[in-house]
Amino acid sequence: MDRPGLATVYTAFGQLEALVIKTKLESAGIPALLNYESAGVVLGITVDGLGEVRVMVPQALAQEAEELLSQPPDWPPDVREPQSNEEEAN
Repeated sequence: MDRPGLATVYTAFGQLEALVIKTKLESAGIPALLNYESAGVVLGITVDGLGEVRVMVPQALAQEAEELLSQPPDWPPDVREPQSNEEEAN
């Protein structure tokens, strides 16, 4: 589904993931919108693209948005990333 002047920078499989991405973009000053089929939300189906949520930004900001999304999370100093089971065992 093309929207003139907008570019898809991320495709999520569910509303929650898409909202997190949208919030990250907006906190960096990049306006974003979610584009999805309403049937997937109403029925709770994630098959054949029905659960797909496209995060879209203005075309002029697409490269900046993709660069932001490619960076690892910026955790606050008091928050650690979860350790894998292998690290916990050592």
